Amino acid sequence: MQPLHKLLFAILAVSFVTFVALFGRLPALRKTPIGWLQRVLCLHTPSQVRKLDSSITGGRITLKSQRLGQYLFYEGNPVVVALFLILVTGSAVLFLWNAYAFLSTRLLLPLIPLLPAPYIFTYLCVTHTSHFLPLPPSPPAPEHYPYDHILFRPNTTCRTCDIAKPARSKHCSLCRRCVDKCDHHCPWVNNCLGRGNYRWFLALLLSLPVLEFYGAFLSWTIIQPYISILPKSPFFSWAHLSDLGDAFVRAINIGGLSIAGVGLLAITTAPLPLALLAYHCYLIWAGMTTNESQKWADWRDDMADGLVFVGSKTVLRQHFAKQGGRSELAQMLGLDGGAVRIDWPIESDMVCVRTNDGAPPRGQEEKWRRVWRLEEVENLYDLGGWGNLVEVIMGR
Repeated sequence: MQPLHKLLFAILAVSFVTFVALFGRLPALRKTPIGWLQRVLCLHTPSQVRKLDSSITGGRITLKSQRLGQYLFYEGNPVVVALFLILVTGSAVLFLWNAYAFLSTRLLLPLIPLLPAPYIFTYLCVTHTSHFLPLPPSPPAPEHYPYDHILFRPNTTCRTCDIAKPARSKHCSLCRRCVDKCDHHCPWVNNCLGRGNYRWFLALLLSLPVLEFYGAFLSWTIIQPYISILPKSPFFSWAHLSDLGDAFVRAINIGGLSIAGVGLLAITTAPLPLALLAYHCYLIWAGMTTNESQKWADWRDDMADGLVFVGSKTVLRQHFAKQGGRSELAQMLGLDGGAVRIDWPIESDMVCVRTNDGAPPRGQEEKWRRVWRLEEVENLYDLGGWGNLVEVIMGR
């Protein structure tokens, strides 16, 4: 029994550590205990390990580990995708091979759509390429979003791709291309997520935990007749948790790793993609991408330091026109010429600037107002929760 207790604890510990490593650096969790644990796990602990390795092996282990991590997560390669698909396929084959005889047709039928769904959505994420902006000498892609003059401004050129960067785009160093409405680069699909394939990524995050929960349910259906958890202790008590742990151990003894083990793996790992899906649902509700949420987090910190000012594009354009020249500030803010008109449901006359000394731009003090919170600034790309969701579903 004791080794199986350790196996259960190990699975739960790995799931928790994975959650902390993946989600702790998100802007929403950066100043929470999860963010603190992420820094301990991914920054401070590796720093101490590197010092120890440097004194023992001269840093050889650290160098090889860094090269491996760089290759797996920071270079375009299919290794992580292959490992992910091998894990899903191996678990499904192992479970069905041993559990098929114990399951009725009624319980097996839902697997017909559920089992291939993660493979289909992974394929759609991996093979999508239309979100990559064309390189010269190809004609530029049509612009789909207006510049908000806060996160994105005209007159910005990608020095790598040598193209004008449309609003909401970002250059990906792994894909070596600029990505339209870039969310983030995902090593699990070996591709950038942006305009067009972001919806398939969300579908993958939904289909995977649904499959895992249903697999765990099938596993429980098989072993449940042999296990009973008597309510001898209060539900929220260590005694009840101990009884529950003993029940898991009995389940593994009865069903083996092929049934109970796979079911336990499914139920403990399903919350990870579900939590990531919940975070992306928040981003959709807020009208942001992951890339934009990080930019907003930087603006929020500068606002808290009193370094950010807001002004009116109309008033500032008139001011710069009266000066009779193209000032450096006007060019930096993207107010030195007529921008391409984009058909967008809402408009904003707001422009933001950050200064190093906490003072408004000199000679224009009366045209700028200091802002301290993000709530005082408009998000041009937020069309409301439902509107944002429709944009994502339609691949826009």
